[in-house]
Amino acid sequence: MLHTFHIPVLGLGYSIDTPLKVAKYGISSVISIVDDELTERMRKYHAQLNNEPYHFIAKNSPDSRSMRITAYLNLLNKLINKQIDELKTLDFEEGNDLNKYFELLPETSALKLKFRLMQELTLGHRRQELEIELKDSIVAGKIDVNIMSKVDKANYHDGIYLGDENTDALAALRGFAKSTLNSAVTISAGLNQRLYGYMEIFIDFFPNDKGEFPKQIILKVSDYRSAIIQAKVLAKKGLWVSEFRIESGLNCGGHAFATDGLLMGPILQEFKEKRSELYTELFKICSDIYRTKEINIDSDWKPEQRVTYQGGIGTADEHQYLINYYQLDAAGWGSPFLLVPEATNVDEQTLNDLSSSTENDFYLSNSSPLGVPFNNFRKSTAELQRLERIAKKRPGSPCTKKYLCSNTEFTIEPICTASRQYQNLKLEQLKTLNLQPDDLKNKTDLITEKVCLCEGLCSSAYLKTDILKQRENKAVSICPGPNIAYFSKQYTLNEMVGHIYGRNDLLKGIDRPNVFIKELGLYVSYLKKEIETFISDLNLQPGDSNSQMDKSSLKKSQYLTKFCTQLIEGINYYHDIIDKSDLKRLIWNNDQVNKLNRMAVNLNLLKF
Repeated sequence: MLHTFHIPVLGLGYSIDTPLKVAKYGISSVISIVDDELTERMRKYHAQLNNEPYHFIAKNSPDSRSMRITAYLNLLNKLINKQIDELKTLDFEEGNDLNKYFELLPETSALKLKFRLMQELTLGHRRQELEIELKDSIVAGKIDVNIMSKVDKANYHDGIYLGDENTDALAALRGFAKSTLNSAVTISAGLNQRLYGYMEIFIDFFPNDKGEFPKQIILKVSDYRSAIIQAKVLAKKGLWVSEFRIESGLNCGGHAFATDGLLMGPILQEFKEKRSELYTELFKICSDIYRTKEINIDSDWKPEQRVTYQGGIGTADEHQYLINYYQLDAAGWGSPFLLVPEATNVDEQTLNDLSSSTENDFYLSNSSPLGVPFNNFRKSTAELQRLERIAKKRPGSPCTKKYLCSNTEFTIEPICTASRQYQNLKLEQLKTLNLQPDDLKNKTDLITEKVCLCEGLCSSAYLKTDILKQRENKAVSICPGPNIAYFSKQYTLNEMVGHIYGRNDLLKGIDRPNVFIKELGLYVSYLKKEIETFISDLNLQPGDSNSQMDKSSLKKSQYLTKFCTQLIEGINYYHDIIDKSDLKRLIWNNDQVNKLNRMAVNLNLLKF
């Protein structure tokens, strides 16, 4: 990889065409393929914009979901290859895309050093040689895709189940597998046995006669245990994990999958210490399967396996510290790129609101129909619309796309908990329970907090490209990580990439906890809420005896104890590396150490 960072998936629409904007500069990015209606409409938009043929794939045509995704990915691949070809025809001139390709590279890159050498030379044979070498070295950034394993709705036609191969996740995987891309599918949100089993039927996930994987697998994981469990399931099918993409449980955007108090520092340390052992074990399992499948590999063949991290990184020092100290291959920068119009699709109003936001505007909510904590933005137009609907006594949203339908409490076919249908039924049920006013309000708020993500996470892309249809909902949902609060304006691609590599400092003078302390603070707040909910549900006061608890309450108490213990162990770990690490000056100055100590005090004040 030319760059030491990638741009992770950002919602549904925010990064849906990011590869078209950044891949020509060698920057890899990830797009979501959850919504085939979005991919179809963006395919039409970009095909017409680039004078490419476009043939509509109707929603009711056979295998439409898979075909729509394949068609869109193939168009992206074609257009980006064309961009690279055009780039190579340019002369090296100040300010053009050819120069920009090399200017964006990290200062330590061998290509960057060669580019600088070429610039110093006057016209002549040696300069021409270097220009040719530089152009030959140009490669596009990866067009990776993301599938949330939990978004795997079963599909029916006239009440007849269409089969496992046509569930949402499997059809999306098929769309990627049949595309012309040589890139990776990122699997997030945990293990899906049906999805993992389906991967095995596609030959491109196995090494070819050159020892290359035409299609690679990236596992997005929250800790080492999750990584090894999922990777072994895949390895026993002969499926090699090309990258473990570790993401902070809470210090990230989108859905937040909190660990049991296990902090990122100890998690990365475990990967660092066990990386070789993990590789050896998985390679042996895969090699045995290759033999049974009669896949020939050279005796000295060793496939690449990368380890990266993403979530809450905010400075060049943090970026470099993580890569150097934990021996990572790269790191992901997501939410800050929402403030870079050259890279992502954020409509003007949302962009302005994000630019002027503060820490209090970002919070962990229960708004996702998936039932997983979801990072939310108080100023989003979707949040404002939700509150307006409640005020008008019409809570919930029309459910048109049905990607997140999973509830069968009131219906035979699953419906979405953000839908008007579900919320009306659930609120009517509450009226029959004779609840106390405070209890009724709390339960009502939990029901009506759910918001439609299928529409809201696409609206911004439609608004920015001016393809929003008449009468379509304009309300925008957006789910940046809390780290975005420290970035206070819109930026160019040059500025953001320069910030990542330390050429400029976009956070100069900003009082900001480092990436580890920010995550710790989020976990302490999360634990505090969990304790408050536990005590409220149990109707106990702090210090009451465990004998008053039933079995489930005792289990919850043990979970909270473990959570707290692991946070304390994490704090001790940070103190240990502060004392020992030669790299500590990069991010562990006195101010940050004081912040760490205050977090420890806050944790010790929690009682349950």
